[in-house]
Amino acid sequence: MGRNLDVELLDRWTELAGPAAREVGEDLVRRYREPHRRYHTVEHLAAMLAVIDDLAADATDIEAVRYAAFFHDAVYSVEGGDNEEVSAELAESTLPALGLNAATVAEVARLVRLTAGHHPAPDDHNGAVLCDADLAILAAPEPAYAAYTAAVRAEYAHVPPDLFRAGRAAVLRGLVDQPHLFRTPIGRSRYDDAARANLAAELAELTSPEG
Repeated sequence: MGRNLDVELLDRWTELAGPAAREVGEDLVRRYREPHRRYHTVEHLAAMLAVIDDLAADATDIEAVRYAAFFHDAVYSVEGGDNEEVSAELAESTLPALGLNAATVAEVARLVRLTAGHHPAPDDHNGAVLCDADLAILAAPEPAYAAYTAAVRAEYAHVPPDLFRAGRAAVLRGLVDQPHLFRTPIGRSRYDDAARANLAAELAELTSPEG
Protein backbone atom coordinates (compact mmCIF):
# COMPACT_ATOMS: atom_id res chain seq x y z
CA MET A 1 0.00 0.00 0.00
CA GLY A 2 2.55 2.57 1.15
CA ARG A 3 2.24 5.88 -0.60
CA ASN A 4 -0.89 4.78 -2.43
CA LEU A 5 -2.62 4.94 0.94
CA ASP A 6 -1.42 8.52 1.32
CA VAL A 7 -3.11 9.37 -1.97
CA GLU A 8 -6.30 7.60 -0.88
CA LEU A 9 -6.37 9.55 2.38
CA LEU A 10 -5.70 12.83 0.61
CA ASP A 11 -8.55 12.09 -1.76
CA ARG A 12 -10.82 11.41 1.21
CA TRP A 13 -9.68 14.64 2.83
CA THR A 14 -10.20 16.82 -0.23
CA GLU A 15 -13.61 15.25 -0.80
CA LEU A 16 -14.47 16.27 2.76
CA ALA A 17 -12.76 19.66 3.06
CA GLY A 18 -12.38 20.77 -0.56
CA PRO A 19 -9.37 21.01 -2.89
CA ALA A 20 -8.27 24.31 -1.33
CA ALA A 21 -7.61 22.43 1.92
CA ARG A 22 -5.19 19.95 0.34
CA GLU A 23 -2.16 21.42 2.12
CA VAL A 24 -3.81 20.78 5.48
CA GLY A 25 -4.52 17.22 4.40
CA GLU A 26 -0.91 16.72 3.39
CA ASP A 27 0.19 17.93 6.82
CA LEU A 28 -2.20 15.52 8.54
CA VAL A 29 -0.96 12.57 6.49
CA ARG A 30 2.64 13.51 7.30
CA ARG A 31 1.75 13.47 10.98
CA TYR A 32 0.32 9.96 10.75
CA ARG A 33 3.56 8.87 9.05
CA GLU A 34 5.86 10.11 11.83
CA PRO A 35 8.59 7.49 12.36
CA HIS A 36 7.89 6.90 16.06
CA ARG A 37 4.36 5.64 15.30
CA ARG A 38 3.72 1.93 14.98
CA TYR A 39 -0.03 1.66 15.42
CA HIS A 40 -1.36 5.23 15.28
CA THR A 41 -0.53 5.46 11.59
CA VAL A 42 -2.10 6.09 8.19
CA GLU A 43 -3.31 2.48 8.23
CA HIS A 44 -5.20 3.11 11.46
CA LEU A 45 -6.74 6.29 10.04
CA ALA A 46 -7.82 4.53 6.84
CA ALA A 47 -9.33 1.66 8.81
CA MET A 48 -11.26 4.11 10.99
CA LEU A 49 -12.66 5.95 7.99
CA ALA A 50 -13.84 2.64 6.50
CA VAL A 51 -15.71 1.74 9.70
CA ILE A 52 -17.18 5.25 9.87
CA ASP A 53 -18.52 4.71 6.35
CA ASP A 54 -20.24 1.54 7.57
CA LEU A 55 -21.74 3.29 10.61
CA ALA A 56 -22.53 6.61 8.91
CA ALA A 57 -26.31 6.24 9.19
CA ASP A 58 -26.05 6.39 12.99
CA ALA A 59 -24.33 9.80 13.04
CA THR A 60 -26.18 13.09 13.17
CA ASP A 61 -23.25 14.99 11.57
CA ILE A 62 -21.14 12.54 9.60
CA GLU A 63 -18.85 15.27 8.26
CA ALA A 64 -17.92 16.29 11.80
CA VAL A 65 -17.19 12.65 12.60
CA ARG A 66 -14.93 12.33 9.57
CA TYR A 67 -13.08 15.55 10.41
CA ALA A 68 -12.62 14.22 13.94
CA ALA A 69 -11.17 10.98 12.60
CA PHE A 70 -8.54 12.89 10.64
CA PHE A 71 -7.59 14.96 13.68
CA HIS A 72 -8.02 12.46 16.54
CA ASP A 73 -4.39 11.24 16.49
CA ALA A 74 -2.89 14.19 14.61
CA VAL A 75 -0.65 14.80 17.63
CA TYR A 76 0.71 11.58 19.07
CA SER A 77 3.50 11.21 21.59
CA VAL A 78 3.70 8.25 23.94
CA GLU A 79 5.26 10.52 26.56
CA GLY A 80 2.86 13.43 26.15
CA GLY A 81 -0.24 12.19 27.95
CA ASP A 82 -2.41 14.94 26.47
CA ASN A 83 -2.49 13.87 22.82
CA GLU A 84 -6.25 14.17 22.43
CA GLU A 85 -6.32 17.64 23.96
CA VAL A 86 -3.51 18.93 21.76
CA SER A 87 -5.06 17.27 18.69
CA ALA A 88 -8.38 18.96 19.49
CA GLU A 89 -6.61 22.29 19.83
CA LEU A 90 -5.00 21.73 16.43
CA ALA A 91 -8.45 21.16 14.94
CA GLU A 92 -9.74 24.33 16.64
CA SER A 93 -6.89 26.39 15.22
CA THR A 94 -6.98 24.84 11.72
CA LEU A 95 -10.60 24.32 10.74
CA PRO A 96 -11.97 27.87 10.89
CA ALA A 97 -9.63 28.91 8.08
CA LEU A 98 -11.17 26.16 5.94
CA GLY A 99 -14.58 27.76 6.20
CA LEU A 100 -16.15 25.54 8.86
CA ASN A 101 -18.61 27.31 11.10
CA ALA A 102 -17.99 27.64 14.82
CA ALA A 103 -20.53 25.00 15.80
CA THR A 104 -18.94 22.38 13.53
CA VAL A 105 -15.45 23.23 14.74
CA ALA A 106 -16.60 22.87 18.33
CA GLU A 107 -18.21 19.50 17.57
CA VAL A 108 -15.07 18.20 15.87
CA ALA A 109 -12.93 19.26 18.82
CA ARG A 110 -15.38 17.70 21.28
CA LEU A 111 -15.28 14.42 19.39
CA VAL A 112 -11.47 14.39 19.29
CA ARG A 113 -11.35 14.91 23.06
CA LEU A 114 -13.85 12.08 23.48
CA THR A 115 -11.35 9.57 22.11
CA ALA A 116 -9.26 9.99 25.26
CA GLY A 117 -11.67 7.74 27.15
CA HIS A 118 -14.24 6.45 24.64
CA HIS A 119 -17.23 7.18 26.88
CA PRO A 120 -19.88 8.83 24.70
CA ALA A 121 -23.20 9.64 26.34
CA PRO A 122 -26.15 7.40 25.41
CA ASP A 123 -27.59 10.07 23.12
CA ASP A 124 -24.23 11.06 21.57
CA HIS A 125 -24.65 9.53 18.13
CA ASN A 126 -21.60 11.21 16.60
CA GLY A 127 -19.47 10.13 19.53
CA ALA A 128 -20.76 6.56 19.28
CA VAL A 129 -19.74 6.31 15.62
CA LEU A 130 -16.28 7.79 16.18
CA CYS A 131 -15.52 5.70 19.27
CA ASP A 132 -16.79 2.49 17.67
CA ALA A 133 -14.54 3.14 14.69
CA ASP A 134 -11.54 3.82 16.91
CA LEU A 135 -12.09 0.64 18.93
CA ALA A 136 -13.02 -1.67 16.05
CA ILE A 137 -9.46 -3.05 16.00
CA LEU A 138 -10.27 -4.79 19.29
CA ALA A 139 -12.52 -7.18 17.36
CA ALA A 140 -9.92 -8.06 14.72
CA PRO A 141 -9.14 -11.69 13.84
CA GLU A 142 -6.36 -13.19 15.93
CA PRO A 143 -3.41 -12.44 13.57
CA ALA A 144 -4.48 -8.81 13.09
CA TYR A 145 -5.09 -8.39 16.81
CA ALA A 146 -1.64 -9.80 17.56
CA ALA A 147 -0.12 -7.34 15.09
CA TYR A 148 -2.03 -4.51 16.79
CA THR A 149 -0.80 -5.42 20.27
CA ALA A 150 2.77 -5.80 18.97
CA ALA A 151 2.56 -2.35 17.37
CA VAL A 152 1.30 -0.80 20.60
CA ARG A 153 4.14 -2.44 22.51
CA ALA A 154 6.62 -1.10 19.94
CA GLU A 155 5.35 2.43 20.51
CA TYR A 156 6.09 1.95 24.20
CA ALA A 157 9.40 0.19 23.71
CA HIS A 158 11.03 2.58 26.20
CA VAL A 159 8.75 1.35 29.01
CA PRO A 160 10.10 -1.60 31.04
CA PRO A 161 8.14 -4.83 30.52
CA ASP A 162 6.63 -5.02 34.01
CA LEU A 163 5.42 -1.42 33.89
CA PHE A 164 4.01 -1.86 30.42
CA ARG A 165 2.15 -5.02 31.36
CA ALA A 166 0.61 -3.37 34.41
CA GLY A 167 -0.38 -0.25 32.49
CA ARG A 168 -1.77 -2.14 29.53
CA ALA A 169 -3.73 -4.49 31.80
CA ALA A 170 -5.28 -1.48 33.56
CA VAL A 171 -6.37 -0.03 30.23
CA LEU A 172 -7.89 -3.33 29.15
CA ARG A 173 -9.73 -3.79 32.44
CA GLY A 174 -11.23 -0.34 31.99
CA LEU A 175 -12.58 -1.46 28.63
CA VAL A 176 -13.81 -4.85 29.81
CA ASP A 177 -15.68 -3.27 32.71
CA GLN A 178 -17.80 -1.12 30.41
CA PRO A 179 -21.36 -2.44 29.99
CA HIS A 180 -21.02 -1.85 26.27
CA LEU A 181 -17.71 -1.61 24.43
CA PHE A 182 -19.51 -0.46 21.28
CA ARG A 183 -22.35 2.04 21.20
CA THR A 184 -23.93 1.81 17.74
CA PRO A 185 -26.29 -1.09 16.99
CA ILE A 186 -24.10 -2.32 14.13
CA GLY A 187 -20.94 -1.93 16.17
CA ARG A 188 -22.39 -3.78 19.12
CA SER A 189 -23.63 -6.72 17.06
CA ARG A 190 -20.56 -6.89 14.82
CA TYR A 191 -17.69 -6.25 17.23
CA ASP A 192 -18.59 -6.71 20.90
CA ASP A 193 -18.25 -10.48 21.33
CA ALA A 194 -15.02 -10.75 19.34
CA ALA A 195 -13.52 -7.76 21.12
CA ARG A 196 -14.29 -9.16 24.56
CA ALA A 197 -12.72 -12.48 23.59
CA ASN A 198 -9.56 -10.73 22.39
CA LEU A 199 -9.37 -8.56 25.50
CA ALA A 200 -9.83 -11.55 27.80
CA ALA A 201 -7.07 -13.48 26.04
CA GLU A 202 -4.67 -10.54 26.16
CA LEU A 203 -5.44 -9.86 29.82
CA ALA A 204 -4.78 -13.49 30.67
CA GLU A 205 -1.42 -13.27 28.93
CA LEU A 206 -0.50 -9.97 30.56
CA THR A 207 -1.34 -11.19 34.06
CA SER A 208 0.02 -14.73 33.87
CA PRO A 209 3.18 -15.36 35.95
CA GLU A 210 4.95 -16.76 32.89
CA GLY A 211 3.93 -13.84 30.62
